[in-house]
Amino acid sequence: MAHVTRPFKVLGIQQIAIGGPDKLRLQKLWVEMLGLEVTGTFRSERENVDEDICALGSGPFKVEVDLMQPVDPDKKPAVHATPLNHVGLWIDDLPGAVQWLSGQGVRFAPGGIRKGAAGFDICFLHPKGNEEFPISGEGVLIELVQAPPEVVAAFGKLMSSPGPVR
Repeated sequence: MAHVTRPFKVLGIQQIAIGGPDKLRLQKLWVEMLGLEVTGTFRSERENVDEDICALGSGPFKVEVDLMQPVDPDKKPAVHATPLNHVGLWIDDLPGAVQWLSGQGVRFAPGGIRKGAAGFDICFLHPKGNEEFPISGEGVLIELVQAPPEVVAAFGKLMSSPGPVR
C-alpha cells in the first residue's frame, strides 16, 4: 500500500463503552472486582443512555470506561444490545480528521462534531458503509475524540522518546 500523508494522528484509546441491560451488574465487575473508579455519570433521554463514567490509569494516559444501560430498553439507540458498544480514539485534530476521512470515503454517523459526555468534541464513524461512503467500522461504532492540548503533548513526548535501553 502506498504511504498516505494524513493531516491528523490517532494518539491512543480515549474510551471503551460497554452496554448492558443493568449497569449495576457491569459495576460489579468493573468497579467492585477490577477496582475502576467511578468519576462521573451521564444521562441523556435523546441518546437513550444512563451511564457511569469510570477511569483506569491516570493523567493524560487515563482511559475512560463507560458502563451504559438504556434509559428505555424499548427505544433506540439500544446501547445495551451491543455489549462492546464503541471504542473512542484520541485524535489530535478532529476537524481535520473528519474532513480528510470524509474525502476518502469514510462514513460518519449523523450528528457531526459535538460535545460528548466527558466535555470533549466528538463524532462517530458509522458501523456500516453505504454507496457514497463505503468505508466504515465494519460493524463497530468508533468515536473520534478531540484530544486536549495536554494529551496531545503527552503522546507527542511518548512517540518521540527513544525506546527502552537494553
